[in-house]
Amino acid sequence: MTASTPLLPVAETRSIPQCARVVAFLVAAISLLVFSGSNTPAQRKAAAPAVEDESGIFKEYRGVQLGMTADEARKKLGSPKDKSDEQDFFIFDEKETAQIVYDPGHKVVTISVDFLSAGTEVPTYKQVVGGEPEAKADGSVYKMLRFTKAGYWLSYNRTGGTVPLTTVTLQKIQ
Repeated sequence: MTASTPLLPVAETRSIPQCARVVAFLVAAISLLVFSGSNTPAQRKAAAPAVEDESGIFKEYRGVQLGMTADEARKKLGSPKDKSDEQDFFIFDEKETAQIVYDPGHKVVTISVDFLSAGTEVPTYKQVVGGEPEAKADGSVYKMLRFTKAGYWLSYNRTGGTVPLTTVTLQKIQ
């Protein structure tokens, strides 16, 4: 390799959708690590207790609810940056993205929203799952609730640090 050969691709050659896919992949990987932190099914169930009140506080995102059709969700959210029969990826600005996943019948089965910042536009723990958070030493917060009668689970995950990443996910229990 010569001194003039770059070791990394030049950032100007990347398109926004490709960057969006990288961001979506990283967020999905982080979420997978967080959600798979418990090793056994019993531990995972204990970490996500069933809730007596089956109504749930956070039931929709920008008017999109579980069970809606892909067309209905797209009417509410606009044109996705990345669109397919299985999922759509929306970028609203540099601090808010959403991933909507569809079942084979093109119905919404997962709504996952990421907020990169702190501020009034980011839903609070209390607005999503209710109550007051029990933050870890690093400032991070995680809570998952299962609404078994309603057929979905809800999670709130906020990283620690000065610019936290907050992820709110609604998913149909399959």
